[in-house]
Amino acid sequence: MQSNASSMTHAVAGQPWSSDSTAASAILQSRWDGATLQLSLHGAPLQAWQFTPGAQPRIALAGTAPDHPLARAATFAACEAALARTPAAEAIALDVPDALAAAMLREGSAVRDANGQLVSRVEQLWQLPALWHTGTSGRDFPLQYAMSAGKRHPLRAPKPGGQVYARHIPWLNQVFSMRVADLDADLQCFHGWMNDPRVAVFWQEEGDLARHRGYLQAQLDDPHTIPLIGCLDGKPFAYFEVYWARENRIGPYYDADDFDRGWHVLIGDGEIRGKAYISAWLPSLMHYIFLDDPRTQRIVGEPRIDHVQQIRNLDRSGFAKVKAFDFPHKRAMLVMLLRERFFGERLWVPQEEAPAQACAALAALAA
Repeated sequence: MQSNASSMTHAVAGQPWSSDSTAASAILQSRWDGATLQLSLHGAPLQAWQFTPGAQPRIALAGTAPDHPLARAATFAACEAALARTPAAEAIALDVPDALAAAMLREGSAVRDANGQLVSRVEQLWQLPALWHTGTSGRDFPLQYAMSAGKRHPLRAPKPGGQVYARHIPWLNQVFSMRVADLDADLQCFHGWMNDPRVAVFWQEEGDLARHRGYLQAQLDDPHTIPLIGCLDGKPFAYFEVYWARENRIGPYYDADDFDRGWHVLIGDGEIRGKAYISAWLPSLMHYIFLDDPRTQRIVGEPRIDHVQQIRNLDRSGFAKVKAFDFPHKRAMLVMLLRERFFGERLWVPQEEAPAQACAALAALAA
């Protein structure tokens, strides 16, 4: 893939944003011009930053940023773009006005280091929902307990609608996004995917349109599951189910925490296969789950024990194998990913290559 430093949009290219105050759609773009990073909103200049490389790279806000509701979000985007340009760095130093620094310290998007320098750490930045989480979430939903089907669990926040996540994938130069499945818009596609022999061998949900309408409607109605359509540049290619483990069939098979989550996946488009795509959608899905509720510390999965390729992919993506166990319908492997490991080891970066190679590849895309 060819990259162009003067025209490449990075990190949030084409990504929709929702302002809490206006609930309006906005698009932030970042663009490098030498050592200057330009942030624009719908094509109109919003911020400019000067970049200084080094063991701890630095960005300095050039001039006075306009008083705009997305000014702080643009600052986060600038941090992300600068860190992507120097992937080996653990933090980015910031030179910003005092009011912006105070706001970032309060919300945890930056800290003071031992020398009093304001820095934004990679592990902090990627846990901020503003850059990627585009839907409603249960982050602020109060804790109260409920019973369903004999299981005690936290009452879950109302399910979202529409798009919930978007992320620019540098090595594909495409935007991966997820939206809640829509029965009218997605049924035909879902029906075709479920009847694909490659999918059916693992899902075992072949059937007519009425069967698949009922299946999808059941997932939409289930308060503990969110059915999602995965897209690349807006084109659907996958179906995901994100569920709360405590209420799910997996709950009795291990000591499920209140906010553990799990997932199922179906890759319907045969062209969207291979390492480059797996390293895009798989960590992005995990990223969405962790962003959706900070109380989620673990993500679990239960692939069929004979699905060797999927288990291998999960192992490369940071999942630990916990145990083999038997569902009534399959023998499965319980796998688990920890929040601390995902963010601490930057598992959204492809792990197949040696660290130096991965850093060089990402730096070349951002240069």
